[in-house]
Amino acid sequence: MKNLFVKIAAVGLLMLVPAIAQAAEGYSTANVNMRAGPSTRYPAVAVIPAGSSVEIRGCLSDVNWCDVEFYGGRGWVSGQYVQALYQQRRVYVGPQYYRPLGIPMIRFSVDNYWDRYYRNRDFYRDRDRWSRGPDYYYRDRDNRDRDRDRDRNNRDRDRDWRDRDGRGQDRDRDRNRDWRDDNRRDDRRDNDRRVFDCRPGDPSCDP
Repeated sequence: MKNLFVKIAAVGLLMLVPAIAQAAEGYSTANVNMRAGPSTRYPAVAVIPAGSSVEIRGCLSDVNWCDVEFYGGRGWVSGQYVQALYQQRRVYVGPQYYRPLGIPMIRFSVDNYWDRYYRNRDFYRDRDRWSRGPDYYYRDRDNRDRDRDRDRNNRDRDRDWRDRDGRGQDRDRDRNRDWRDDNRRDDRRDNDRRVFDCRPGDPSCDP
């Protein structure tokens, strides 16, 4: 019975070996951004210097992007910037080399991937919008920017209207003040004329 358990355990370990070994060593061919998802529109999480070693954890089957590990961090890099050693020569990582290099084909999910690696990142708070894809995120952001610009323009128009209205009220006050001043000057002229026209014996000259 003991030998049976040992054999079962050994078989289990052998079954796990391919899963553990399904990764390949690669090299960046340029200073390239490691991103939070398989697109240049996802946030950059690190810069991998040219010639640096990366561990390729898996690649997508539909687009040439790979999940890599670099100095303990995880992110996505386009296969056109990653080479791997194949039959004594370096080749750019592409679908035709996934199987020979032992690279598994994987899928990407913002929810699972970001929960695992990016909880402490600023962009994590926008995870719900990013989960619909980078195109949706940027379209949503553009719409929000347009709404914000529209609100700003409305506030500017309201302020201009208030300023114009205030200037109009000032002009009205100035016109009223000028009118009152003119009336006072007319009154003074009338009083001066009465004094000048006064003749002795004129009842209007009596104090």
